[in-house]
Amino acid sequence: MVWISGGEFSMGTEDPTEMICGGRDAMPDARPVHRVFVDGFWMDATEVTNEQFQRFVDATRYVTVAERKPRQEDFPDAPPENLVPGSVVFKPSSGAVDLNDYLTWWEYTKGADWRHPAGPQSDLKGREKYPVVHVAFEDAEAYATWAGKRLPTESEWEFGARGGLSGKPYAWGEELKPGGRWAANIYQGRFPAKDLAEDGYEGVAPVASYPPNGYGLHDVVGNVWEWCSDWYRPDYYESLAATPGVPRNPRGPSDSLDPMEPGVPKRVQRGGSFLCTDQYCTRYMTGARGKGELSTGSNHLGFRCVKSEP
Repeated sequence: MVWISGGEFSMGTEDPTEMICGGRDAMPDARPVHRVFVDGFWMDATEVTNEQFQRFVDATRYVTVAERKPRQEDFPDAPPENLVPGSVVFKPSSGAVDLNDYLTWWEYTKGADWRHPAGPQSDLKGREKYPVVHVAFEDAEAYATWAGKRLPTESEWEFGARGGLSGKPYAWGEELKPGGRWAANIYQGRFPAKDLAEDGYEGVAPVASYPPNGYGLHDVVGNVWEWCSDWYRPDYYESLAATPGVPRNPRGPSDSLDPMEPGVPKRVQRGGSFLCTDQYCTRYMTGARGKGELSTGSNHLGFRCVKSEP
């Protein structure tokens, strides 16, 4: 873990659509940019790896959400034969697709879980240093509790990810490719048909494959999304900005609301993944936000932990 001394910073991002490589998403849920103070904390230098998660499972015999049989009461309209353990896996398209229809590149895969990241025929051989994926929110919380840690708040995550760079769009500064080199594992090529892997990796990369940020944290953007402890609401930043003074150690709203899926509670996810591209999603920008339903994992979703005391 890395000690981060804390302090006051500007949280959120301006509308990136007018930026070079800013993409087509205005990201209104990451505005207004507002000041926040966080106390010092320890943060994992990398995303939690498969070998670390394996030690947790060996010690506790924990079974992840993706390894459990879905309950009929949770999916009353599903045929019984479809109620089998599994998770969501990215599937490249055969050609150009409607980018408004994410179901064309995501597929529920029976037998996919953290041990089998690409489906039942895959395994973790040679992937010990890769980030663990297919972890639902409760899986990440269970690991963090076992490790004597916790999931970061959204403000802690962003303060750490910025690495001391104030107001910069990326964790390393102003340019997407500093010095003409890729600084993170994101998507190059025509999304979602072909990742050209110009950054060195097609799909997930081993942790610490790229230089750390100013605080010594690796892969805070790109590679895999990371769970945060906060409930997700698109209007939360408005309420924070309206708070008198500078909010100290905000822990998110008291409940969740996603207008796109009312009634589906979601937690914040941060950092983007190897699937982020200016053709579709530029949420590898440090101030950008993501969201996820609590019981859903995928092969581009992981986490890292924090701890408050030295």
